[in-house]
Amino acid sequence: MPNSKPGELKEVAKLFSKLGVIAFGGPSAHIAMMQKEVVEKRKWMDEQHFMDMISATNMIPGPNSTEMAIHIGYERAGWKGLLVGGACFILPAVFITGIFAWFYRAYGQLPQVQPFVYGIKPAIIVIILTAIYPLAKRTLKNATLIILAIAALIFSLLGFNEMLVMFGAGFVAILVSFFINYEKGSSIKNILPLALVQTPKTALLAITNTNLFLTFLKIGAILFGSGYVLFAFLDNELVAKGILSRQQLIDAIAVGQFTPGPVFSSVTFIGYQVNGFMGALVSTIGVFLPSFVFVALLNPIIPRMRKSRVFSVFLDAVNVASIAIIVTVCYEMGKDTITDWKTILIGILSLIALLSYRKMNSAFVVIGGSIIGYLLTLI
Repeated sequence: MPNSKPGELKEVAKLFSKLGVIAFGGPSAHIAMMQKEVVEKRKWMDEQHFMDMISATNMIPGPNSTEMAIHIGYERAGWKGLLVGGACFILPAVFITGIFAWFYRAYGQLPQVQPFVYGIKPAIIVIILTAIYPLAKRTLKNATLIILAIAALIFSLLGFNEMLVMFGAGFVAILVSFFINYEKGSSIKNILPLALVQTPKTALLAITNTNLFLTFLKIGAILFGSGYVLFAFLDNELVAKGILSRQQLIDAIAVGQFTPGPVFSSVTFIGYQVNGFMGALVSTIGVFLPSFVFVALLNPIIPRMRKSRVFSVFLDAVNVASIAIIVTVCYEMGKDTITDWKTILIGILSLIALLSYRKMNSAFVVIGGSIIGYLLTLI
């Protein structure tokens, strides 16, 4: 176990406080910035070990870039570094998102604000779809995964619970792999217990702060895939139950896009809309807490996890199902959002911008959509 030294702990705090403020662009951009800082610039670890940690974070639930911050903090400064690295990366985003949440709750429904929100919605849908496209290209590796993705999309569009779709795809992939490799003596005895997590529906008859905490604790504990999968879960857990409107969900995604740090900070915004300050606090703690626990348990066994072939098959299938679920959510959002020529135009312009300037920060697309939406409402 790494030992904590005061100087090293200060280094961790300084680095991740900085990244928490300037890290725009989503998990891939965040991890690229971390690689440059800790491998190339500071030499805290070699490239191979950094890649090992990326592989490990892909095998567990939770926000990947946040978990990388926690991993690096632990590697550099032990248990204190684990806590400080994660907290320093998360808190700036949570604070900034909290300000937006207060402002939105106070003024978001005023007519002079709505024209700006009007243009954000189609831009957000395009951002999500373009963000998952590269992921889809990487994860659809073979015919089995393509078939599972199509099946997952169909079941998702039919309204099946997203956890049944994701874990169902994972277990089907394991069975297919088992039968294909049966003659080679394969077995499924090395499946990690994490793959057996069950997630019963949470009946939120009254959205108390305890309900909010347990809902987001569950999401943080079982959410695989990119940060965008979070919004599919929220659509099912909150929008479908009438606790949150789809407009509020879209606006929460927008806030997550043009604020730095983890996309999961959108949960702070949502919690505030539901139950004010305490709702924001318990929701934020609930969704991020599992990441600290998983990294603390995972870091010492990273070498063994990388060798788990069966778990890797399971994860591949969960990832393609996650993509199908995101597409379904975008479809549902599009039905409510892209309803006239103005929103179609904003969507097309957003797509052109993202395809023409692939390194463009999505925050600029959100801001651009907002401004164009305002100008179009003047026509």
